Amino acid sequence: MARQQRPVARRDIDFAKLFESIVENIEQAIQGQDDAIRLSLICLVAQGHLLIEDVPGVGKTSLAKAIAASLECRCQRIQFTPDLLPSDVTGVNVYSRAKECFEFRPGGLFANVVLGDEINRASPKTQSALLEAMEEGQVTVDTITYALPSPFIVIATQNPIEHQGTYPLPESQLDRFLMRIHMGYPARRAELAMLDTQASGNVVDTLEPVAGPADVATMVEVARCVFVAPAIKGYIIDLAETTRSHAALALGMSPRGVLALQRSARARAAAEGRAYLIPDDVKVVAGPVLEHRLILTSGAQLSGIDTVGVVDEVLARVPVPTGTLAPR
Repeated sequence: MARQQRPVARRDIDFAKLFESIVENIEQAIQGQDDAIRLSLICLVAQGHLLIEDVPGVGKTSLAKAIAASLECRCQRIQFTPDLLPSDVTGVNVYSRAKECFEFRPGGLFANVVLGDEINRASPKTQSALLEAMEEGQVTVDTITYALPSPFIVIATQNPIEHQGTYPLPESQLDRFLMRIHMGYPARRAELAMLDTQASGNVVDTLEPVAGPADVATMVEVARCVFVAPAIKGYIIDLAETTRSHAALALGMSPRGVLALQRSARARAAAEGRAYLIPDDVKVVAGPVLEHRLILTSGAQLSGIDTVGVVDEVLARVPVPTGTLAPR
């Protein structure tokens, strides 16, 4: 059966303190990637999925494993290749001679943290097997629907440099990723620290959990309760309308993008220890949430314009709301 939202018993937790303890735990294994770690956790709390686009060797896989280890969650890796089948991802019914019936054998999606490594190397048919799981938290095999565990996040990676043998992600799938981030190379001091910490082995394998799935569920509920003033809601809509009429864009923010921006901003506000949204929350997550959803016109592409610059321009153009933004 399809996964239904169950009422979560609210527990008294310090969201910001717990968030920081998770960040610090992950940083034991991954140095110099503070922004990427925080955005990944914000994505998880906002119940979204993450696309990491960067060159090999910057810690994309380690980040996914460290998140799962810190939250005592099950992590499953799916290596996307051209010959990967949809049934390898979702699961398949196998006939059991002992029971004289078909049994469902779960695929790689049945985990809390699913690492889709080099997702753009799989065929479009296999990529589409992720759509239902990412949108509804379930998979359907032979007309039977199976619920996925909670929490559930797909962390997909792709190499933006090597294009041979790859299949570009369609817009419909890109729109299902809450965020797209770039990790980049760590600073010199962080790389020096990495040489020391990683000298005796893989630190990710030794990480101890500092929270659990129940804590994640509570954090999700806390983030949902973050107050959003009418002025902030109007600000988000103004950003969306500006992208839809932007001369360099063939496709602006969708309604799904509007909802994604608010969810991410709420999670960021909770991580900062606030129970209400401010414009800075929206601005911090705007790039990761919007850049991969915007489609440039052919003329803009020829002119060398990219969506990063468009998002910065839109944020600079739209007036920031002022006044009281906290609940009265």
